[in-house]
Amino acid sequence: MLAALRHIDCWIFDLDNSLYPASCNLFELIDIRMGEFIQKLLRVDAVEARRVQKSYFHEHGTTLAGLMAAEGVDPHEFLDFVHDIDMARLTADPAVVDSIDRLPGRKFVFTNGDERYAARVLERLGLANAFDGMHDIHAMGYVPKPNPVAYRALCERHSIEPKTALFVEDMARNLKPAKALGMTTVWVDNGSEQASHGADDSFIDYRTHDIGVWLTDILGDEDERAAAASH
Repeated sequence: MLAALRHIDCWIFDLDNSLYPASCNLFELIDIRMGEFIQKLLRVDAVEARRVQKSYFHEHGTTLAGLMAAEGVDPHEFLDFVHDIDMARLTADPAVVDSIDRLPGRKFVFTNGDERYAARVLERLGLANAFDGMHDIHAMGYVPKPNPVAYRALCERHSIEPKTALFVEDMARNLKPAKALGMTTVWVDNGSEQASHGADDSFIDYRTHDIGVWLTDILGDEDERAAAASH
């Protein structure tokens, strides 16, 4: 393990575009479903639905939060609809699977999505049994990242000490509250939508374009470590 990270005993990962490449563009499918939901809900055309969707995303952190506040939308109905997508474009990355398995300590998924959707994604990524727990949008009480309340609730629910925790996230702005709590932060700068919005080195400790490569680097080569231990 990289010396600077040997104190870490809790590894927290965002899900979408963090545990898999943004190039998979899974959100493209979710985006289409969101637009369809808003069109039906508000009886508007696709252009207006898009405007509403992005407006709520920027103002409330998620489209869902905006729809709940402005339209009284049932979160379960919305999430079931928008997450009803084909996962075929996702594949397991052996480097990610192996590295997460080798990480010492507890591991969690922290996502603005819901647990049922996240479980389907993790299954496709070969990570179905890789984590000790999950903190999803339902557990957040629909107060999404980057609201600091969501981070405090995560730590309280899972008895996480922020100073010995590390958080991996593709949206830079979502790292700021984690850093404020004392967590070590990793930005997966892989080109996902709005990824660089609000990025600032003051709350980003590490930066990578590929989480599998980064994890492999900090853990070192397993064969080399085994050989060294035998001498």
